[in-house]
Amino acid sequence: MRLRTTATNRPRVQCAALLLFLLAFVLSSCSSGTTAPEAVDARRGPATGAYFGTNLDLGNDSPYAFNERLGRRPAVYVQFVRFPLDAGAVATLNDFIDQVKSQHGMGLITLEPVDGLNKIITAAAMDLADRAAAYNKRGVPLFIRFAHEMNGSWYPWSQSPSPYVSAFRLLASAVHERAPGTAMMWAPNYGGGYPFTNGAYEAKPGSPGFEMLDTNHDGRLSMDDDPYLPYYPGDDAVDWVGMSVYHWGDQYPWGENEVPEAHKFVDIITGAYSGLNGDERAVPDFYEAYAVGHNKPMAITETSALYNTTSSGDAEFDIKQGWWRQVFAPEVPRDFPGIKMINWFEWRKAESEVGGAIIDWRATSTPELTLAFRSELPSWLLFAR
Repeated sequence: MRLRTTATNRPRVQCAALLLFLLAFVLSSCSSGTTAPEAVDARRGPATGAYFGTNLDLGNDSPYAFNERLGRRPAVYVQFVRFPLDAGAVATLNDFIDQVKSQHGMGLITLEPVDGLNKIITAAAMDLADRAAAYNKRGVPLFIRFAHEMNGSWYPWSQSPSPYVSAFRLLASAVHERAPGTAMMWAPNYGGGYPFTNGAYEAKPGSPGFEMLDTNHDGRLSMDDDPYLPYYPGDDAVDWVGMSVYHWGDQYPWGENEVPEAHKFVDIITGAYSGLNGDERAVPDFYEAYAVGHNKPMAITETSALYNTTSSGDAEFDIKQGWWRQVFAPEVPRDFPGIKMINWFEWRKAESEVGGAIIDWRATSTPELTLAFRSELPSWLLFAR
């Protein structure tokens, strides 16, 4: 039946519509485990809980497809682009922002200065900041992770503390001035195994910056040196701190399919790991030093557990469930409330660390795994609406 709108019943129709609108608003506001990305302060992080994010193989996957598999909308999506931005990187970013906006999410843009830190000049920083501001105006909050894992030895920007800090500060100054809806994130690699010898960009004695990296002044680099502090750009430049935390297996060399040891995730972020891969307690407590000591929200920028598709050993389900149960354990928000973002690495790719073997890092690789992962995501994780 069509309701005829007359001068008499129009106020009732308007009143009913208003009540329905208010009811929908209240219900959406009260939904547990959700957040409205366009309303967040990217530089501060959520008051409670942690954003759930995902790092997708965007050449073969999409936010929409992942969300259909998972049945939830992550709050954060990750994209990698070369920096300074060229035409291809700009096109990639524009497409990425379109996809993120369509899913009501936030973007974590990882900038890779593949041509070296000396290419990071003021013009490049201003260009990036202006683009970030434009994306913010479209309703997409952003996090800029510049030159991630800089303490590793595998990137052109590796183990060059002074140029790295200068470039980070230059970019942060531009972003803070021009893009208030964008946060700067500093994210080294976990320091176990530092200085990661035999990498293509390992700092050698006599090289620029070696003396700064030799924090205990014994003339060599080892895990007894601080793998984080020489690279820290300063509290005024850093909004978030973050760390890549993976379960690669029990013992180097990697490649075997192994269920993670108990407490491994917490031991890594607190510098307390001593297990099958050796005693790594010389590594500083990252959480205490930076999330607490510097009062910064902390992100687990990338995390997952290795499943080697060409190797035998423990079952994929047991490995990945064993890891996510540590990462999303009840004690994480209780004991580490400064952790405000956790991003699952959702890729299937060849890894040079295991001789080019195909590693499936995904939590949605099979229907069984997807169902278990979805059902065990805790209520303290924050998703897009």
